[in-house]
Amino acid sequence: MVERQHLHGDVRFLRGPEQPPESDASCTVALVVGELAANAVRHGRAPGRDFHLRLALDTAADLVRIEVADAASAKRLPSAPPTSCPEGESGRGLLLVDVLALRWGSTPRRPVGKTVWAEVSVGTS
Repeated sequence: MVERQHLHGDVRFLRGPEQPPESDASCTVALVVGELAANAVRHGRAPGRDFHLRLALDTAADLVRIEVADAASAKRLPSAPPTSCPEGESGRGLLLVDVLALRWGSTPRRPVGKTVWAEVSVGTS
């Protein structure tokens, strides 16, 4: 089960005529959310604990900050996206995040776990 949070900022920006659901910005945010959430489920699970998703829209900077926090602090996030063999079935998620996001990284979560974050440009210009 995912802990749900309200979106911060004017979320209508991503639903309005400037950023319809099929826009590049909306699709990019959805892809990055999907990749980070999938990683939290696959690699950051701890028995009895869920992951936490937070989206924050900064209309002044035209970016969305995506944060996915999990309870597994033993696994460290790589400082760079891992390389993947072309025939592999997985291992490309952080590579996609690295290409699509302006910045990404991780921070420790208190009392336990980590938060993986990414900032995605949603500028209309």
